Amino acid sequence: MPIAYRELAKNTFLVIAALFPIVNPIGNTPLFLSLTRGLSSEARSVLARMIAINGLTLIVISIFVGTYILTFFGISLPVVQVGGGLVVISTGWALLRRPAGDDFDGNDVKSDCTEKNYLRQAFYPLTLPLTVGPHSLSVAIAVGANRREGSEWQWPLIAGMLLGSVLIAAAIYLSYRFAERLGRTLGESAMDVIIRLSSFILVCIGVQILWNGLSALLRAVNS
Repeated sequence: MPIAYRELAKNTFLVIAALFPIVNPIGNTPLFLSLTRGLSSEARSVLARMIAINGLTLIVISIFVGTYILTFFGISLPVVQVGGGLVVISTGWALLRRPAGDDFDGNDVKSDCTEKNYLRQAFYPLTLPLTVGPHSLSVAIAVGANRREGSEWQWPLIAGMLLGSVLIAAAIYLSYRFAERLGRTLGESAMDVIIRLSSFILVCIGVQILWNGLSALLRAVNS
């Protein structure tokens, strides 16, 4: 396999592995069902598509622009990598240790959707914070910062990040669109196994991002 395509696959997997356990569209389907109780299948389909598009927009902006916003305030890329790596490790560890069946702590929305108001709730609260919350955005920024110096405009990096983000959005759409069917097919045990494995991978990714930042800082000190 050519190096460029190997880099494309690596960057795509990085986005999916880092964000999927936090976005957790499969795990959020029970809450999505409860918040959209009473909606028709057509309305749920429209809502799922809008949430996926909103989530994709937030993730892409965080990955590609978030680092530059921080740099504007004088925060260097290695520091972003160190801080982001710590956030990723902390988030993955919290997900790994979370008791089975617990809801995500940002999902504190109690109002249900109706046929009259569901379009207004597509962004808040169903996209933010239910689907793509502060943890997801901070991890997306950390993932965007996890690149080698001078690789910003290489197409495998850009395409891989975009492809990974699109696949996350597709997972959001499919999970919410077929939430009722998923709830019946997957039991709690299967869901818990998926989340535990994804969370462990997330911790490993956080350690790698942290090490990339520390390595750059150590090289700067020794030079």
